[in-house]
Amino acid sequence: MFRIKTIDSYVFKRFITLFVMTFVICVFILLMQFLWKHFNELVGKGIGIGVIAEFFLYAITSLVPMALPLAILLASLMTFGNMGENFELIAMKSAGISLFRIIRPLVVFIALICIMAFYFSNNVLPVTQSKLWTLILSLRQKSPEFDIPVGEFYSGISGVNLYVRDKQNGLLKDMMIYDFSGGFDNASVMIADSGRVKFSADKKYLMLKLYDGETFENLKSQAGAQNSTNIPYRRESFKTKNILIDFDSDFNRFDESILQDQHVSKNISQLESSIDSTSKVVDRLKMEQSTEMTGRRYFGREAAWNRSLEIGENIQIENYNADSLFLKLDKPSMEMAMVTTMQKANEIKGQIEFNKLNLGETAMYVTKHEIEWHRKFTLSFACLIFFFIGAPLGAIIRKGGLGAPVVISVVMFIIYYIIDTAGLKMAREGLWTAFQGMWLSSSILLPIGVFLTYKAAVDAVLFNVEEYAKLMQKIRSFIEVKILKMNNVTN
Repeated sequence: MFRIKTIDSYVFKRFITLFVMTFVICVFILLMQFLWKHFNELVGKGIGIGVIAEFFLYAITSLVPMALPLAILLASLMTFGNMGENFELIAMKSAGISLFRIIRPLVVFIALICIMAFYFSNNVLPVTQSKLWTLILSLRQKSPEFDIPVGEFYSGISGVNLYVRDKQNGLLKDMMIYDFSGGFDNASVMIADSGRVKFSADKKYLMLKLYDGETFENLKSQAGAQNSTNIPYRRESFKTKNILIDFDSDFNRFDESILQDQHVSKNISQLESSIDSTSKVVDRLKMEQSTEMTGRRYFGREAAWNRSLEIGENIQIENYNADSLFLKLDKPSMEMAMVTTMQKANEIKGQIEFNKLNLGETAMYVTKHEIEWHRKFTLSFACLIFFFIGAPLGAIIRKGGLGAPVVISVVMFIIYYIIDTAGLKMAREGLWTAFQGMWLSSSILLPIGVFLTYKAAVDAVLFNVEEYAKLMQKIRSFIEVKILKMNNVTN
């Protein structure tokens, strides 16, 4: 019993060390990719260290669902690859310990990881996702940091381009200001020998004080000037001139309540409640639209229904042949009927497009919530699948280190990501149900994990080039024999 407990402790320590290391590496790599994607929201905004640290914290937390399966795959590959390369697995199996007994402590650990991953997805991730995207939306609305460069135009002010040739003790020299706030055709140009810049007390306005300059402004927008070939302009000289420009430099954070109805900020119970209530709305809209289209608009039944009310009879239009009725009309009546039919068809087409738009947004709302509901389970299941792919694969290839395991892990994760993204898009477009789309990757990778586990348990050879060469030679010999027999029969 002591011997078995020692093996459990040994295998677990080998795995947990590599798991922590690979998890940190995966989070770091994914964080760099996430920062590159949101580079514009952070750079040049003049935000404080506290906001940046908050952004990093929320980003790291949001990347856990993607980093966790990859870390488990890489850690299990490296653990059993190292043990196979050092002949430790062979020694254990020689002592009568099966592969399933060797990985038993890790199976228990991964099961706990799956439970924790589900708890994280259901309780922690909605909160951090809501905070992260609220912060990103706030950063997108933040004005760029006001820092006028020397020798080039500064376009950080909306509708204004500012050029400064030199700076001396806070004094801007040789300034040019192009004001496009009234439109490109109504631009005004100001030049000044020097000027100073400061913010208003509430940090919402930029105040420019210009010295010894001129203003040039065309008068094209004035009445009668639009059609003139010679556009007049106004020139003004000044000794000092004060300009007030809208420029909110404060960081105004949005309230998190703007995302409270989004799928990313809800847990399982909230998603189910939203899906149930909104699905009833979708069903009601479908019923109303179908009743309205088939009962009163489709094939002109609305006109027939109105006509039956006028003459007091119940007209059954199914008893009449439209082609026969049309051919009995004279030419002017035919033309009028065709025009009326085209107008009616265009009206029905517009109604259908409106119904599609009205129903599509509500149906997409339900689909996004259903996708998010399944995503909370697929994360936990992906951790389990990747372990049963990585552990037997490492035992089969018997290669440790960061070489082959990293390559195989990246390839497997790319395959998983492509399949998962394809299923997500199919579900989002309504071609598949949310269940089919979100569980597509798991349904494909699970048989691979079962197959690899079986092959590792029976010590099968999968990556031996010589074995594949022998198999190809047998296939070639079989084909040659078949061809020889066919030639003999023909002769």
